Amino acid sequence: MTAAHLAIWGICALATAGVLIRPFGWPEAVWAALGAAALVLLGLLPLADGWRAVGKGLDVYLFLIGMMLLSETARQEGLFDWVAAIAVNHAGGSPRRLFLLVYGVGMVVTALLSNDAAAVVLTPAVFAAAKKARAEPLPYLFVCAFIANAASFVLPISNPANLVLYGDHTPPLGRWLASFALPSLMSIGATYAVLRWSQRRALAGECDAAVEEPRLSPGAWIALIGVALTAVALLAVSALDMPLGAPTCVMGVLTTAAVLARQRASPLPILRGVSWSVLPLVAGLFVMVEALDRSGLTRALAEAMGQAADGSVEATAAVSGAALAVISNLMNNLPAGLIVSTAIAQAHPPQKVVDALLIGVDLGPNLSITGSLATILWLNAIRREGEAVGFLTFLKIGALVMPPALILAIGARLLVR
Repeated sequence: MTAAHLAIWGICALATAGVLIRPFGWPEAVWAALGAAALVLLGLLPLADGWRAVGKGLDVYLFLIGMMLLSETARQEGLFDWVAAIAVNHAGGSPRRLFLLVYGVGMVVTALLSNDAAAVVLTPAVFAAAKKARAEPLPYLFVCAFIANAASFVLPISNPANLVLYGDHTPPLGRWLASFALPSLMSIGATYAVLRWSQRRALAGECDAAVEEPRLSPGAWIALIGVALTAVALLAVSALDMPLGAPTCVMGVLTTAAVLARQRASPLPILRGVSWSVLPLVAGLFVMVEALDRSGLTRALAEAMGQAADGSVEATAAVSGAALAVISNLMNNLPAGLIVSTAIAQAHPPQKVVDALLIGVDLGPNLSITGSLATILWLNAIRREGEAVGFLTFLKIGALVMPPALILAIGARLLVR
């Protein structure tokens, strides 16, 4: 290993630590951008390659922009208050029943709109529901974070990391369901059971049994239709094996424009409400992955993966999936998925190994607060509502919730032919 390679690894490690720890209270995006800039300025990554790496994230940027516009438009139009009132009234004064309702809704939103949508769209609605019910909000907010990853391999569109990992070779929907239906069931069930147990004290007692359901404004109806049409569009483009970013962005822009046009309102309030910092965060991660690839990391991973699979496919699948689950928490699952995707393209491992890696990159981030982009988006959303969850607080729950779900999900996949 050359001095340049050591420098790349050191800068990426420091930048990743900054994203995880947030020294000086600086946002995660600042540390990712500083790491990317250092790689280019020190000549470790040519500027042209850096820009090319940023461009590789275009589909992810478009997807996030669309989802954030949908969420902020729906929030400002009161759609989340309406959803919250319905949930509270159906809970009938039981915090446990409200917890189950939120979990079920989160599962559906994640499966049909992606885990990032569950973090961005669902979290404000859940906070509003807890507030209306006069219940402690954190147990329900934790649901949004954990179900976003636990249900993220129900369908190919349930997590952008799925498309990153498989690249241009996403399995057909029928084969996907055959491979991941049972693992998804195990993941969702185990996550619910352990998370529910971990929050048992906070869910004791009663909450408000009924609240007045607000009437939906015309703008809220437009937002609701926009969210529904976005789900349909994502299912359609997924079936056609097309990128998700552009359709999501178009639907977000059209929905926001329709609401603003009807009201003849300025777009500035909505634009100010969007967490734009997530875009440079993702861009910085793409640049760091490009530098790590140039250091020979992916080639070494591909060789190790190929040699291990020649010995035992099942053992390689189990170990690789578990290892990637842990690594995703050390460097975020998006760059981890990008690195592994390149290694898969070089090694061509058996399908069970690839599927176990996907489960690891999707479910592993339930261990820590910065394991996935969805959890970072969730963190930004709860900060806006005045809530705060520290790294250790999340880790204490994640250490209980993630391992059994991961073991059961990978084990279930290995049982399926």
